[in-house]
Order: sequence, then structure tokens, then C-alpha cells
Amino acid sequence: MRIISDAPKAWKYRPIGSFIDELESGVSVNSSEQEGDRNARILKTSCVSTGRFDASESKPVVRSEVKRLRCPVRKESIVISRMNTPALVGASAYVPVEHSGVYLPDRLWQIVWKEKAPIDPRWLAQLLGSSAGRVFLKLISSGTSDSMKNISKDAFLSAEVPTPPLIEQREIANILSTWDEALEKVDALIAVKGRRKKALLQQLLAGKIRLKGHAKFKRVKLADVAEESAGRNGSQLDRGRLYAVTKAEGMVPMRERVQGATINRCKVVERGWYAYNPMRLNIGSIARWESNEPAMVSPDYVVFRTNENLLLSDYLNHVRRSAAWADFVGASGNGSVRVRIWFDDLGRFSFPLPTVDDQRAIAAILNTADEELRLLRKHRDAIDQQKSGLMQRLLTGKLRVRI
Repeated sequence: MRIISDAPKAWKYRPIGSFIDELESGVSVNSSEQEGDRNARILKTSCVSTGRFDASESKPVVRSEVKRLRCPVRKESIVISRMNTPALVGASAYVPVEHSGVYLPDRLWQIVWKEKAPIDPRWLAQLLGSSAGRVFLKLISSGTSDSMKNISKDAFLSAEVPTPPLIEQREIANILSTWDEALEKVDALIAVKGRRKKALLQQLLAGKIRLKGHAKFKRVKLADVAEESAGRNGSQLDRGRLYAVTKAEGMVPMRERVQGATINRCKVVERGWYAYNPMRLNIGSIARWESNEPAMVSPDYVVFRTNENLLLSDYLNHVRRSAAWADFVGASGNGSVRVRIWFDDLGRFSFPLPTVDDQRAIAAILNTADEELRLLRKHRDAIDQQKSGLMQRLLTGKLRVRI
């Protein structure tokens, strides 16, 4: 099978295996952040999930297991996730530098190249990481489980790839690496800004940083400054206004297949109100409704609103991202198997509360930090789209480089 089928006639197709001396894999060993050997680390499969090799995605190996390690990471190799979820199986990354003391588990492959093989590893890494390469690797994976897929060595080694002349491979890899470097720089900036915003949030909400005119914070319980809403839809809204809450995306339209037979009992959510599934709040699934038009959520959800004379909804939107909120929610709820956190439980959350004017000023600062991060992520997405479009044309030969 060919990863790309429409390459120029001048580019010969060759099996990946013709360039490879061996597909190495490691062994599964026990690890421990507290008791492991910091000089011997075993990679997680997440080390390649972003398309760039991240050696920090690893764990210290238990000292008694260190002698079992057998596959150190090699410079200029490609590491591939041979077994993973359907979304991540086949994820791969080029290893540009040495990583002493870092080893592969059994779920990762590492390519050992044949001597003088006419292939630039960076070229092949770009091809495997392209949209066509990712789709192909998913297609050749096997397994009936929805949670785990596996790629066989035979299927991978027999896959045919277009191979332009080595000098052209290098030029293409050099061009695409420019976009990779730009993405790395933006990612690093996002990480720094994110850490800075998190630290600022913790200090502002705890009153450790005081704005001009700051009054002393008083400690309150959420139930004292917010109330649950049980307002039902009846026949007000149609199914197009039915939403679910996710941790990653907030409130999103509910999929048709999980909607109930009737929407009369669904709970109404107004602008600035909060909604959450009581069985998923402990993993962070809570959202604030941002639209002027009302929406509705499942009757099983909890909906609540703040008393704007005491607690600004905008301010609570930052409080819920604090470490204190996460600690409280993680320890709350009822039920031994699946935790349920009702508003009676959440209402016991206690936190320092400044005056409304100070809440407004703090929220404005944190909103500015959030907006800066949003714009950086938007900029990153634009660079990524540019690279994807350029990659598609270069890797298929639709755009040729000058040698």
C-alpha cells in the first residue's frame, strides 16, 4: 500500500523497510516519580503525540528494574507509537538530539537506519506526520477495541513511500523545519504566558497581590453568594438550543443520539449562568453560558447563577480555575462508585471574596491575560495551517524545490 499515491513519476516508490535495518522496541518496566531513578527514565507514549519528540514525557524507572532496560533513544531516529488509541496510533516524531538515560517502552518503536540508506530521516518523519501519513497509519492498524489499536511490523515495513532524490528530500525537510521552529517558539511562549497567568490568578484571588484601594477580603461560601436554578424549558426553546458541557470546549450542542425523547424538563440557562453534570464536575466539566440568547441543558444537570450584587459571574469564572476550587471539587461529592456533586455539595466551597469593584478589576486583569493567550493560540493555528498546506504540496511533488 502507498502512503501517497499521486507523487511525480520521477519519484520512485519504495517500501519503508528498504531503508530500515531494524524496528527496535523496549520493555515495559515499573516507574515511580517518588522512588524511581532520575537518571533512567522510560518514555510515555505521549512523547510523540504532538508530532514533536518530547523527552520530558517520561517517568523515572524503579531502581530494581533499571537493569531490564534495553532500548535507549537514538539521535536522528524516528519514534513511533505502534499501540495506542485510534486517535493516536501511529503518532511519530523525529529525534534531533541525544537524550542520555531515556529508554523506550514496548509500545514504542524506534527506527534504526540502514547504512547509507538514501533517505533523510527528517523527510520521512514529515511524511509520516502529514495528514496523509496519519490516515494511512490508522488504516493499517488492527484491533477490535475502540480504545486500543496496534500496527504490525509487516504492515508498516511494506508500506510504500515516494522517494525524491536525497538532495530534494533534504531541501524539503529544511523548508518544513522552518515552520516547525516557528511552532516551537509560539508553543514555548504560550507555555510561559500560561504559567504566568496561573501564578497571577492564584495571587490575585488569594489577595497576595493587592490592587490600589483593595479592601480586605472576607471569606464566604458559594451558597451564600450564588443559588441553584431549577427553571424548566416547557415549550420555550426547541432542540437547536439543547447543549451539553465538556471540559475542553465548554457548552456545545448536544449530539442528537444522546438527546432524550422530550425536552420539556430540560433546564434553562441564561447568560452568565453556570451548568455542569454532577457526575463529571470532579474532572472539570463545568461551563458558563456566554450568549445573550438562553439555552437549555439536560434535566440531570445542575444549573446555578451568582448574586451579582455580591459575586460577579465574571469573577467566579476565574475562581473555578483556581487550585482551591480543584482541591475542593476533588474531595467532594456523594457516591462510592461514581461521584455526584450536587449544588448542596458545591455550595460549601469557601473562598476569599473582595468587594464587587475589586472583583471587577481583578477579572479585567485576568481576562486580558486570557485574551492574550487566545490570540497566541490563534496565531499558532494559523502557522500550523500554513505548514499543513505547504507540506501537502511539497510531499506530493505538486510544489517542487529548486536544487
